[in-house]
Amino acid sequence: MNFPWFSTVAVRSADGTFSSVHTLRPKAARSLWDDLAILVLVAVTMWVFLVFRDYGLTHDEEVQNIYGEKLLSWYLSGFADDSAFSYLDLFWYGGLFDLAAAILNKFSPVGVYETRHLLGGLVGVLGLAGAWRLGRLVRGPRAGFLAMALLAATPAYVGHSFNNPKDAPFAVAMIWAILALAKAVRALPRPPVSTVVGLGCAIGLALSIRVGALLLLGYAGLAVILHLGLAQRQFGWGEVKRQAPPILRRVVLVLVIAYAIIAVFWPWAVQNFANPLRALQHFSGYDIDIQSLFAGTLVEAPHLPPLYVLGYLTVTLPEMILVGLLLWGSALVPRKTPAAGDSWKTTALVALAAFFPILFFIVTRPTAYDGIRHFLFVIPPLVVLAALGIDRLWRRLEEGFPRLGTRVMALCLVCAGVMQGWLMGRLHPNEYIYYNALVGGVAGAEGQWELDYWSNSMHEAVVALADLVRLENGGVPPATPVAVAACGNDLSASYFFPPYLKLTTSLADARFIIAFTQADCWKTWRGRPVVEIERFGAVLSVVKDRRGLSNPGEE
Repeated sequence: MNFPWFSTVAVRSADGTFSSVHTLRPKAARSLWDDLAILVLVAVTMWVFLVFRDYGLTHDEEVQNIYGEKLLSWYLSGFADDSAFSYLDLFWYGGLFDLAAAILNKFSPVGVYETRHLLGGLVGVLGLAGAWRLGRLVRGPRAGFLAMALLAATPAYVGHSFNNPKDAPFAVAMIWAILALAKAVRALPRPPVSTVVGLGCAIGLALSIRVGALLLLGYAGLAVILHLGLAQRQFGWGEVKRQAPPILRRVVLVLVIAYAIIAVFWPWAVQNFANPLRALQHFSGYDIDIQSLFAGTLVEAPHLPPLYVLGYLTVTLPEMILVGLLLWGSALVPRKTPAAGDSWKTTALVALAAFFPILFFIVTRPTAYDGIRHFLFVIPPLVVLAALGIDRLWRRLEEGFPRLGTRVMALCLVCAGVMQGWLMGRLHPNEYIYYNALVGGVAGAEGQWELDYWSNSMHEAVVALADLVRLENGGVPPATPVAVAACGNDLSASYFFPPYLKLTTSLADARFIIAFTQADCWKTWRGRPVVEIERFGAVLSVVKDRRGLSNPGEE
């Protein structure tokens, strides 16, 4: 029987006999890895549709939803309703995701926030596709597949995709922008128009979420300078003068396209040419009274230790990604033969995108909080580098042990993937609280590192409380709604209330209280614990029964 991915060759053994051996055809092997990647993308997309209702409502989602509605109202009112440009501090952000969600909610058959979670999950799948294409561009189909699979097995990325309306979409936009920039860099000095247009669109979309995408302009400028520097070194200044004009024309086109896209999704930014720079300055010196746990110590957001980001990445990335990064780093040792083609350029660009923001934080220490979420955008390029490291080891094993090495490598990766999938399944839908074995997992991270800082688990607590109330009433909903207080963001709980639960802000009236463990009130507010939402022994949210308390209004 013939298989499209294999070819049969005759191999002569030591005793002179011949046997048939099936080997992967080079072109078919590329097709195999690409087919596997597409299969995984389809599977993950189906999974998104199955689970998007499981996720809770984070603290930022209400105001981000209002911001999106206000942006849509600006367009629908013929630019008369400009309240979006003075709503809280959200005009400092681009409104790409929120505007898209507001438009989608006009037609969606599911709830407002369920729609946003579905959109976020699908955007997360788009990020997996970006990691696949970038890994494929740098090292080939297998590296692309590994990058996509590793990102899909990264709990921080998966968990944030559904209900983080700023950082997760920004991470997706950035990985596609890096891909577009890599293609342009490889084609210098005359990238095709399609590549230039794609780069302009990618940068514009990234800036339409967060102003931090200005980093891309720095990466692009550095790439052009290095390219022209190499041209001068090899061919002299005459070559630089020849190449500079076509590069400059393409740079201008990129900027024009990016600016046009920003005008659509972040209209405040184009009302004054300096507004994006003002936004960048605002976030660089952002002063907010929030504390975060870092290795057991509460640290203030404006005064974080230099290793805050690096420390969080070290303990929140899965072990197989850390191993892949170490393998990639070992490849930096000088070799006799340089990498073929232009792969070193794209690898250097990915490394720059992965490590420069971390180094920038170490040096400047801008405001950050809530664990790693503000630097979620460095995870996809880190994952791509890890995939390159694993692929390099795989190639070495193939060279030294053609049959055994490949099988052992595949078996190890499958086992690691199954184990990671099991962990993520146990955490669902709280994947973003994952910690690796370096700190003892989630159980070891409790009280030492941030866990459910966005009260995602309160959704699950509401469901458990609703079941309890119904069970106490003979299995049917009570006729009179039961008053429930919430410690945390009220909407994170009340949005999921059935009709027989109602939110109250009066402790004297509250029959139950729902609290996430990030705040101290879950300990200070009295009541008998009747529900605990936990993962691996770490308590994320609790429900306390306050019925029967003496003086329930006093705490």
